[in-house]
Amino acid sequence: MLENYLPIVVFIFLGLFFGIGPMLIGYLLGPSKPNEEKNTQFECGFPAFNDSRTYFNVRYYLVAILFILFDLEVAFVFPWAVVQSQLGWFGFVVMSIFLFLLIVGFVFEWKNGALEWE
Repeated sequence: MLENYLPIVVFIFLGLFFGIGPMLIGYLLGPSKPNEEKNTQFECGFPAFNDSRTYFNVRYYLVAILFILFDLEVAFVFPWAVVQSQLGWFGFVVMSIFLFLLIVGFVFEWKNGALEWE
């Protein structure tokens, strides 16, 4: 019974080795010359201007959610396009309904001003 779990255990050890091993090797073999300037926080090459806990506009999150939504749409459209000829009219109608609902949602968000940036 235990030999059935041997591939899983080997896979876990290999995953840990390939995940932690390169970081450990880099830490042990890499040069380490820390100074105050290297340890300062920066973003895009500029020093931080404000505290990291600042207010963000809700519209930023709405745009991010819309991006994820339409990114997932593309993830569904590619496999459908590959097998579309095998699915026939049923697959075409189902995907048309899916795309129609996404377009209706997009138009709704557009009309409500979720994409307007002030």
